[in-house]
Amino acid sequence: MPEAPLPLLIEPEALEPLLGREDLRIVDVGKATTYRKVHVPGAVHLDYHRIVAAQNPVDGLLPEPAELEPVFSDLGIDDRTSVIAYDDEGGGNAARLLWTLESMGHSACTLLNGGLHAWANERFPLDNRPEAPPSARFGAVPNPGPVADADHILNHLDEEAFAMIDARSSDEYTGARRYARRGGHIPGAVNFEWTLGMDRERNLRMKPVEELIGRLGELGVTPEKQVITYCQTHHRSSYSYWMLRVLGYRNVKGYPGSWSEWGNRPDTPVE
Repeated sequence: MPEAPLPLLIEPEALEPLLGREDLRIVDVGKATTYRKVHVPGAVHLDYHRIVAAQNPVDGLLPEPAELEPVFSDLGIDDRTSVIAYDDEGGGNAARLLWTLESMGHSACTLLNGGLHAWANERFPLDNRPEAPPSARFGAVPNPGPVADADHILNHLDEEAFAMIDARSSDEYTGARRYARRGGHIPGAVNFEWTLGMDRERNLRMKPVEELIGRLGELGVTPEKQVITYCQTHHRSSYSYWMLRVLGYRNVKGYPGSWSEWGNRPDTPVE
């Protein structure tokens, strides 16, 4: 009998009995120095920079499928593999990996709630031995569903059923702090800084569903709308993307390149 699909978000206590499952690949997208000291047993390490591309001055772009296929193959991922990702920074790196996998047609993706903070602080088993993944062949089947580009946003800016979350800091959102040629935000976007989705009292777990849906609803980001998430490079906003998926939002896209593209283009409107 095939294993039941894993949820989009998994608790440490639910992951522990799954350790060692052959069809499961746990991927640590934290710092290599931390991985060498402690990691979830059986986890393989991924350097975050292998899943992003740049075309100066734009960073955080989605690499071509041919570039990503060997990366995921090296991790031991194929079309039968369920992936659980975590990091040591709250979930941005891990969520970007999961978003990227979805963009390449791989849907069996799960985020470890709280990441290494929850796992280590709550004394689940740890290891420091590097893991050599089995050989695998990942075949990308590009899926445009999770991906928004500037043209898509421009074509929908004035629609009532369209919403955007800017996951940057409030200073970046207002333009007081600028990391592109222009400062500010995409017209109509609301500011929901990415760490507002995390509960610092519960080892950076995602806040309760009801609380997050209520707060987002107050901002006009409701489940029936198409929602775009962005930040500076679609790192922080990847966590926002995954948060919305966990909350049950069905039409969510992430904007690779994000403000590093929008704020550097001469033809995009800015508030």
